[in-house]
Amino acid sequence: MRMTGKTNAPTVLIVPGLRDHVSNHWQTLLAARLPRARMVPPGGRENLDCRARVEAIEREARAIEGPLLLVAHSAGVITLMHWLRRTRWPVAGALLATPPDFERPMPTGYPSMAALSEGGWLPVPRERLPFPSVVAASRNDPLGRLDRVAALAIAWGSRLVDLGEVGHLNPASGFGEWPAAERFIEELMVESGAAPAATTAVLAQEAV
Repeated sequence: MRMTGKTNAPTVLIVPGLRDHVSNHWQTLLAARLPRARMVPPGGRENLDCRARVEAIEREARAIEGPLLLVAHSAGVITLMHWLRRTRWPVAGALLATPPDFERPMPTGYPSMAALSEGGWLPVPRERLPFPSVVAASRNDPLGRLDRVAALAIAWGSRLVDLGEVGHLNPASGFGEWPAAERFIEELMVESGAAPAATTAVLAQEAV
């Protein structure tokens, strides 16, 4: 992906979900490829303190000069929504990939609604975002039905993108590399005025 040379170009801040470090996760691979990117350290699945995760985003944001372009996956999307309620950092846009439906019981092995409530995740924030955003949704995500995710996208004022049947968009679902993430990032930069529109056509040809 080609980033603009502007000094005020956004830094991509990557927010993981409830996972440990995964070397072949598309977010990890994306962070390694982009010249202006930082990742919030993964917090694992055991510690469900949402406030601690929000503070981790804030710490990373404070280490960045200029605006941010946010790339969150799974529970990282929900963490991001809680962080956006309290932060003052400028945000150019956000790619919100497969947010989970924390307000419905999830499959066995995932946190219960009671544990999520105790950890400060619920209710899920639904304030409209004041910047361009994309919600990338899956038709067969075990952690969130498409219609429920679509309702979140409407509440947040986000453009909903139907990715088809991509599971939870994680290595267990075959991702791995997700080249389309870079296309969405560039589109958001163009929409926010942070990148020239000419680069979008190039990335659209490269991404799948």
